[in-house]
Amino acid sequence: MAISFLLNGETVRVDPDPTRTLLDWLREERALTGTKEGCNEGDCGACTVMVTDATGAQALNACILLMPQLHGKAVRTVEGIASPDGALHPIQSAMIEKHGSQCGFCTPGFIVSMATAHRNGRRDHDDQLAGNLCRCTGYAPIIRAAEAAADAPVPDWVQDVPGGGDEAPAYVPGSADALAKWYADHPDATLIAGATDVGLWVTKQLRDLQPVCFLHRCDDLRGVTVTEDEIRIGAMTSMTALREAIAPHHPDFAEMLRRFGSTQVRNAATVGGNIANGSPIGDSPPAFIALNATLHLRSGDTRRSLPLEEFFVAYGKQDRAPGEFVEAVSLPRQPDTFRIYKLSKRFDQDISAVCGAFNVTVDGGRVTAARIAFGGMAATPKRAAAVEAALLDQPWTEATITAALPAFAEDFQPLSDMRASAEYRLSAARNMLRRYWLERETGAARVLEVTV
Repeated sequence: MAISFLLNGETVRVDPDPTRTLLDWLREERALTGTKEGCNEGDCGACTVMVTDATGAQALNACILLMPQLHGKAVRTVEGIASPDGALHPIQSAMIEKHGSQCGFCTPGFIVSMATAHRNGRRDHDDQLAGNLCRCTGYAPIIRAAEAAADAPVPDWVQDVPGGGDEAPAYVPGSADALAKWYADHPDATLIAGATDVGLWVTKQLRDLQPVCFLHRCDDLRGVTVTEDEIRIGAMTSMTALREAIAPHHPDFAEMLRRFGSTQVRNAATVGGNIANGSPIGDSPPAFIALNATLHLRSGDTRRSLPLEEFFVAYGKQDRAPGEFVEAVSLPRQPDTFRIYKLSKRFDQDISAVCGAFNVTVDGGRVTAARIAFGGMAATPKRAAAVEAALLDQPWTEATITAALPAFAEDFQPLSDMRASAEYRLSAARNMLRRYWLERETGAARVLEVTV
């Protein structure tokens, strides 16, 4: 069965291989070669396209965007940023005026990212462009171009209104109920949410993923619901949406998510996918574990829930049966004592060497509860049980923190790899606990919070 979408304002119907990337299709079938292949893994942004659906316009990486994910949406490539009569978009004019391009390879991706941010009224230019890499300009003229075009009206021709796409292939279910039924009949299928991880199985590992099932039309798995008792986050909620929703409750979590991949990756990556893939270096599971999250799973009409930390059994193994999928994750409402620290070689768009999440309750000067979790320290996201025990019922003092530090070696025996040595990871984890205490008790400022 064919899929349909708008491409630069024109309706397209195509019956693609379900694991063909938009990048390959654009270049090979439509000769739209402005969309470049750089890294082919969602890091460099040379392949950025604008994708519009009912939620609005987003910048996404075409290199890990699979064709069925476009059904019912609108796609605009760099060839569609100027008007049909050749008039330039304000971003394009500003890039010329500010000399924002040198070799030009990365420029189409920058143009699309900037045009999307301009359409959305975004002025956090550094964050919006963190996923577009350039070796020539030093970024300053590109940022100046974004600033110069910020107040220009959004051209009518880029304001696509997606439509159609009602009849979808069976492997693109339109609800959680339809997904549950299809997955029960195909329990060995590969579920694809945002494809920010699965996309690399295609482009880098050249794996045959058939059969596949795409979850992006399951709107009832998307969104955040806040009640007096809990915060419930649907599995298909993007990291962009999670950041916005969690900020009023746990702003440090939201700040960490600013460094979760890039704008393009956050727009595609989902909460359920980041949990279900079981990566030991995923950044959201340590945060959720420290916040006492419950994971909600579904198989057919049967649902079950478990503490999130129990979902991760061993490296590459999770407590999820064939035909069972992540439906949501929920957090109890709680006072905000939460902090999370992401340590990586680059500030933006980098994999954590260590990610530490801390949630300690102090009453009457003594520790009454402690939940501490780490990524990058073990084969799975893991709680620091011995460290927690060393803190419980102790006075909340620097001496208690110091006395608890040796317990890290009981909880973790990290590996050495290209990101960090085992010794460095242990030292960093201990220092994160010190940092947590200092920030809470002395108001110690973070580097990014220091202003002149």
